Amino acid sequence: MLRFGYEVEQQKVELQASNWNGFERLFVDGKMVSSKFNLGLHSEHSFELRNGARCRMQLLVDPTTELTICRIYKCNRLLASLKQGKQQPNNSHMQHWLLLGGLVCVLLVYL
Repeated sequence: MLRFGYEVEQQKVELQASNWNGFERLFVDGKMVSSKFNLGLHSEHSFELRNGARCRMQLLVDPTTELTICRIYKCNRLLASLKQGKQQPNNSHMQHWLLLGGLVCVLLVYL
C-alpha cells in the first residue's frame, strides 16, 4: 500500500493506492472523498477544500524506474510533488509468500 499525505490550507489530504489490486482512495481530514480502481500508470482525483478551492491529486508511475509520483494541485497550481520508490525486495517477497500461503490455505479448505 502506498500512502501520500500532505496538508493543504490546514486540511490533511491523503491518497492511498494499493499496489496489489489497483484500488485508490482519497481522504480529506479522514473522510473518503474519492475512490477508483486503476491498473494504469496514471490516475487523477479531484476534491474541494472547506473554502471551496478546487484541488486535484495525480498519481503517476514510471515503469522504467518503478518510481511513483503524487502531484498535488490547488486551482491548477502545483503545490507539491511527492515520490516513493519501489518497496524493499525482502518486504515485497514476504508479501508474495504470505499471499501464496493464504491462497493455499483457502484451496485446502475447499478440498
